[in-house]
Amino acid sequence: MTADSDAARAIEPVLHPGGLALLDSLPPYDEQDVLRRSAALRAAGHSPELVSAVLTQSRLRARAAEKFGEFADSMLFTPDGLEQATRLPVAALHARRFQRAGVASVTDLGCGIGGDAMALAGLGLEVQAVDRDPVAVAVALLNLRSFPTATARQGTAEDHDPSASEGLWMDPARRVTSRGAGRRLHDPEDYSPPLSLVLDLARRLGADGDLGPLGAKLGPGIDRSALPAGTEVQWLSWHGQVLEATLWCGPLAGAGVHSSALVVDRGGAHRLERDETGIDDPVPGALGEHLYEPDGAVIRAGLIGRLAEDLGARTVDPTIAYLTADRRIDTPFARGYAVRDVMPFGIKRLITYLREHRLGVLEIKKRGTAVEPEELRRKLRPRRFGTGSATLILTRIDGEQSVIVASPHRDLPAEDLP
Repeated sequence: MTADSDAARAIEPVLHPGGLALLDSLPPYDEQDVLRRSAALRAAGHSPELVSAVLTQSRLRARAAEKFGEFADSMLFTPDGLEQATRLPVAALHARRFQRAGVASVTDLGCGIGGDAMALAGLGLEVQAVDRDPVAVAVALLNLRSFPTATARQGTAEDHDPSASEGLWMDPARRVTSRGAGRRLHDPEDYSPPLSLVLDLARRLGADGDLGPLGAKLGPGIDRSALPAGTEVQWLSWHGQVLEATLWCGPLAGAGVHSSALVVDRGGAHRLERDETGIDDPVPGALGEHLYEPDGAVIRAGLIGRLAEDLGARTVDPTIAYLTADRRIDTPFARGYAVRDVMPFGIKRLITYLREHRLGVLEIKKRGTAVEPEELRRKLRPRRFGTGSATLILTRIDGEQSVIVASPHRDLPAEDLP
């Protein structure tokens, strides 16, 4: 039996109206209540297959709330589809690119469970959701049932006719599964479909040699040099975690933009960009009164120099992505710290310092050193020294292994900082 047939058998009972009605009638999922709930459903005359299917969907809906919010309560999922699905707020950001560019119809090639298609249709765009997996198509059809401008069908990127819509959205598979374990693919030609096919579709979608309006999710480790001129790659960070790099072609790309970072936090979405000429890397200099840890999206997008320029900052070491400056500037693109002390790295020296300053609550960060934070914590055993708190930043300064003792800007009011 193949994995596809397993997935079909697991979800097929819920696709019928009676199965979906039973699923929608269940109370919120509770892991402690599963056995009792299963027994009650069977006693009510429901088949073991249906009971298993609706309880599985109930569990997946509970997990999906993080990505889809209240929409999860009316959706269907496959385990792999949920794991790979774009968070709905991020999908909405993708969809707005098409809307701002005046693209009225989009094909979502490799739609999975339909998350991106939902966001596109939610903005009123005409959407064709396409996937080679019939189970994914069935799930996407149900998830798109409330959007009159969206349809779903089976198909492949290799056979797709770009003229079927004004724009294309693609999410190539970037994992290979073996014996139940997923392994990330780093070479974009190993994606399914490969990057070369994605770019070919963009060319066929365009006119007069220009790339057409195509967006495609790529792995965050993509090498920008592997992509043609005239495209924008945007690295997106979601509350501190780099989730994706997205390729934007044609009118979807920022004019003259080489790469960009989009940092999403509680304050909203913040964009930093560079053009084709770029900005030189910052020069190294002495450690100042403040240290800045750039967001991962900023680092991957090659925007350290741009951020340093905005902050009036320099690097603590030419090989390390920490910046330092003599004044505090709050920015969504980096975490800021007030420097309290700095010393050469050494276990005995650190223990003495922690004891003298009664520091027992530590955040330990590292960059450019082989020391592992948790291993260091075990050696220091800081809780014996007191209740004071600090951040220890292990890094190189002018080539030397060093420890910076700091306090996060977020924990200190501006008037308490230099």
